[in-house]
Amino acid sequence: MPVRSMSEALPETRALLAWYDDGRRDLPWRRTRDHYAVWVSEIMLQQTRVATVIPYYLAFLERFPTVLDLAAAEEDEILALWSGLGYYRRARQMLAAARQVATQGGVFPETSDDLRGLPGIGPYTAAAIASICSGEVIPVLDGNVERVLARRLAMDQDVKRATPRRRLQAEAAALLLPDRPGDSNQALMELGATVCTPRSPDCSRCPLEDGCLGRFDPDRYPSPKKKRKPVAVTRAVAVARNCGGDVLLFRRPDEDRLMAGLWELPQVDITRPNTPAGDVAHSLAEHYGGSWQVEPEVCQVRHGITHRSLTLCIHPARLQDRGLLAARSRSARDPCWVDWKTEKDRYATSSMVEKVLAAVDKIDS
Repeated sequence: MPVRSMSEALPETRALLAWYDDGRRDLPWRRTRDHYAVWVSEIMLQQTRVATVIPYYLAFLERFPTVLDLAAAEEDEILALWSGLGYYRRARQMLAAARQVATQGGVFPETSDDLRGLPGIGPYTAAAIASICSGEVIPVLDGNVERVLARRLAMDQDVKRATPRRRLQAEAAALLLPDRPGDSNQALMELGATVCTPRSPDCSRCPLEDGCLGRFDPDRYPSPKKKRKPVAVTRAVAVARNCGGDVLLFRRPDEDRLMAGLWELPQVDITRPNTPAGDVAHSLAEHYGGSWQVEPEVCQVRHGITHRSLTLCIHPARLQDRGLLAARSRSARDPCWVDWKTEKDRYATSSMVEKVLAAVDKIDS
């Protein structure tokens, strides 16, 4: 592809980049061209909002400023820093990728082809990093860009299918300015994130409005995906404390599909809220071992996780006999008493733990 100057670029590209230069958000990962730092941001931003990612990103790079620092880390420490960010498989893949880089000389890959050889890096992530940091002339297609271009082309097809995707790829390449590929890609992503939003897009602010075939009915494009209906799950959660007020946590087995290796409050699935305390105690003993004294349900907490809608029924509890723990179930791994006020940053937990304990503290206060 011949390199065009700004004056030779398509009018739409000039308008897009002028718009981006004038009003782009000041995000921390846009202040660097370091492959490692941009990679961290791209992985964290997968399925996660920008506002949520920023503090995690800053804390992560402060603790692991280079890929070799990350490669030398323990998984538990990485998961603890990741706590609350969700989709924990991303963190494990980052550790695996960092260790692979360390074994290959410690230099982070720079081309999209080489980047795709690392765990957790697919075509979009590789293209984004290579275009931003190395100036590789390669377009990106993330969810925001797909939406912008599907509306521009009035494409009401499934953008994940091969033929429509090739059309989107060609359109993204046509809008790319080869001497500013990273900015071109980020401009399209920024446009989708801030103007050409999934609902109620502000077409009057769009630099590509004149050539957009879908501007008169933007909500029609792209063809909406059928949302998977979440499965309703009711679960009893035991908040067990010792005489010092420490809370009991267990660590999920590494082989679990969801939240593997994270620390959790003891919990069991039940058929309905307000299940008798004795039944909950029996289920906890079967699942975790030990002997449990469980009080009646004190409150409920709603929580969503990966196509599940959880109703969490909270029961104060005491663990009367620890002797059988870890002998009854693979889930009863590494039971630990934790001072939640002073030690929680040392343990990788899901946001569900924080939500449940906050609800209990509200009742107790």
